[in-house]
Amino acid sequence: MNIVPTIACFAFAGVSAVLWRRQRRARREAYIRDFILPHGLFDKLRARHPDLSLKDCQLVAQGLRQFFLAHLKSGRKYVSMPSQVADDLWHEFILYTKNYEQFCRRAFGRFLHHTPAAVLGKGQQGNAGIRRTWFYACHEENINPHKPTRLPLLFALDGKLNIPNGFVYVPDCHGFQRKDDVVGATPYCGADLGNASGGCGGGDGMDASDSGSDGGGDSGGGGDGCGGGGCGGD
Repeated sequence: MNIVPTIACFAFAGVSAVLWRRQRRARREAYIRDFILPHGLFDKLRARHPDLSLKDCQLVAQGLRQFFLAHLKSGRKYVSMPSQVADDLWHEFILYTKNYEQFCRRAFGRFLHHTPAAVLGKGQQGNAGIRRTWFYACHEENINPHKPTRLPLLFALDGKLNIPNGFVYVPDCHGFQRKDDVVGATPYCGADLGNASGGCGGGDGMDASDSGSDGGGDSGGGGDGCGGGGCGGD
């Protein structure tokens, strides 16, 4: 038996599988970027936040899209939602049951469950999730996640739009002086999310498989959520 053709056959199958997964993820990413939210969803969001303009709502939708892309690019791992207003839009989207189920099926190949927005806390899974979101949101906007000079949109939304009880971030808390018009008592530091030794610990949430795998299996992040509230998708 000639072993060379057999090895070549396995190699071809392996390369084909890798290419297929990359093409699938590219299709899913394009779908997320081009997806149009259901009609009337902004009205629901403005019922919760009456001060938001149509332009503001479109900005929130862009931030939510950034969150969905982070989930996909992480290999469909557990990601945490850092914005209260984007979380509110996500929640309203889920209430459009058929639309949301179809979106998840085409964007991720499975349902993405919702839990409320949160920040770094005592829960290891939640901390990994928020750092994972930070990493991919930063890369989406060509920001160094370890030494940010500005915030990615998803992390800037609540402060930018003055969302009551929102999560306000600054790129780096070094030398930060709180202003009276900043929502919330304490800003959260983006630099802490890019530094495993910062914040409340729990690791930086990134590992080798986060580098771009599509996560062919359906297993999601398990665990008990994060301190201070649940966060993100499975």
